[in-house]
Amino acid sequence: MTRAPIAIDARLNAYRAGGIPRYTHKLIAHLAQIAPEEHWLVLNHRRLREVVTYGPTICNARLWTPPHHRLEQWTLPLEIALRRPRLIHSPDFIPPLRRTCPAVITVHDLAFRLFPEILDANARRFYGQIGRAVASAEAIIADSHSTARDLTALLGVPAGRIDVIHLATDLAPLPVAAGETRTIAGVEWAADSFLTFVSTLEPRKNIPLLLKALRVALDREPPTAYRLALAGSRGWLDAEIFDAIRDLRLADAVAFIEQPSDEDMRWLLSACRIYVNPSRYEGFGLPALEALACGAPAIVANTSSLPEVVGEAAELVPPDDVAAWADAIARLWHDADRRAALRTQGPIQAARFSWGRTAAETLQVYRRVLHENG
Repeated sequence: MTRAPIAIDARLNAYRAGGIPRYTHKLIAHLAQIAPEEHWLVLNHRRLREVVTYGPTICNARLWTPPHHRLEQWTLPLEIALRRPRLIHSPDFIPPLRRTCPAVITVHDLAFRLFPEILDANARRFYGQIGRAVASAEAIIADSHSTARDLTALLGVPAGRIDVIHLATDLAPLPVAAGETRTIAGVEWAADSFLTFVSTLEPRKNIPLLLKALRVALDREPPTAYRLALAGSRGWLDAEIFDAIRDLRLADAVAFIEQPSDEDMRWLLSACRIYVNPSRYEGFGLPALEALACGAPAIVANTSSLPEVVGEAAELVPPDDVAAWADAIARLWHDADRRAALRTQGPIQAARFSWGRTAAETLQVYRRVLHENG
């Protein structure tokens, strides 16, 4: 008799790209590889055109309940109960609070507790369930030691209840010829002549500070043609960013590349002169790790999980010091030897993280929970 499957909630993948959907996709694919004896039930939302992943031990279910919906805690438990998993993993923070099997949750960050002003009403309602979620879950996974410390400090979760399992990347540098150019979103970019920022545009990413630093750098050295590629997705409360581009007279120096293709994103990271990430807070900082993997010389904020992720393979700068960022950009821009050293160090640091290990450590959590609740 076939035993009941382990369910993984992938409904968010129908609505977003980026960190959590990418984590969910990679986790499922690697779990199916390393544990072929298990049966995996992937909970997709019905609007998803193409399921997260296929495999002989993967069953893809299409659910009606959208992620983050106000009625989610009433309808989702019913849809899951009909499929009778023996465990459910919620990679998007909040599990079904009424359920017939144990739950594992992944908490990626607690930005919503540290920066409540970044939330709209729907986000406040969804993330307002975090206290019940961590109390209810049979196991809690945190992306970083930084997030684990936040769980203890902000929510009182005992450290012994938290498993720290890092994310990873399988990106590698894209070969880029000297003088190579590429047109992306109607703008021509020349290799080694621009800065790259990659992420969703939202307040905690601290992009206005980066723009002010860029303005300072340009005013100090008019002959140096600093250019910035802002690549990612529109988020929320991002009007300040575009206002700053206008007010700081940066329209010719900054281009927003909305949802670039995977190949264009890899080129922007591989071909840039410098990758910049001034974020005030990251639960893990996957774009920073992807930049290192692509060999980008990086400057990142010295806060939250970013030092944990980049190690000694990036320059670290306080996230609230415009002058320090302008200095760091100019210094690295003109220091070819330091850039070459970071291009070598970055992939070595990124290789310390792997999706295979992420999946193996997650599988250990599942098996422990199943043993304890058997």
